[in-house]
Amino acid sequence: MTRDEFREALLAIMERKKHWAWQHFTSGRVARERLSVHFEQEYETYVRDFPVMIGWAYVQCPIAEVRRDLAENLYEEETGGMIAGRPHPDLFLEYPRGLGMDLSRFDRIELAPAAREFRKILDERTQHRGWTQACAVTTIFLEGTDHERGEIDPDAPKRPAPPLEQHPLVVHYGLPLEALALTKAHRKVEGSHRAAAWRMILDHVPAAEYAGVIAAMEATLTAWLAYRDEVAHSCGLQR
Repeated sequence: MTRDEFREALLAIMERKKHWAWQHFTSGRVARERLSVHFEQEYETYVRDFPVMIGWAYVQCPIAEVRRDLAENLYEEETGGMIAGRPHPDLFLEYPRGLGMDLSRFDRIELAPAAREFRKILDERTQHRGWTQACAVTTIFLEGTDHERGEIDPDAPKRPAPPLEQHPLVVHYGLPLEALALTKAHRKVEGSHRAAAWRMILDHVPAAEYAGVIAAMEATLTAWLAYRDEVAHSCGLQR
């Protein structure tokens, strides 16, 4: 497999990172009282521990240039760096806080079965399969979207970024704009994070590890889709 074929395989996986239920979440068709299911499961599967997952990629990586990019990402996620001023997992909690949810629930979340399997896959691929899989799963899959092609190809469609006033949580559920601190932070840093993610993977993953990285991404996508199915059904949605 060539570098270009590797790139296309990864982009093809990311272009499948779409879920049928998301349009219901972004159009206000999920009952307000059920939104907590989404936030709690998302927080427990990866949001709270995402800096740790980046850290696993960092400590396993022998390449200084990659470690520097991972360290920058980790610093921003764990501390807020110079952009957000607060750890990103803390900023995530501003969504449920702004919607008036009981934040004590986030201290005792019980993962549903598919969510537990998704987290199991994340732990396996970030901790036990080497830096290349850990880096791909965290910086490409978890941080990325189905618009990844637009992050590295100037002619491809870009990730939508409507005004914050048009954010679905603001429009349909009355979330205060100040509760969008994480959204604001992501918009400020994601351009550099996306470029760094693809640079780390495409410039430094050895060809001998391409197959393993693709397999890790496929396994993560499969588990993510099942997890999102579970969340959708728990929110009362049917396909």
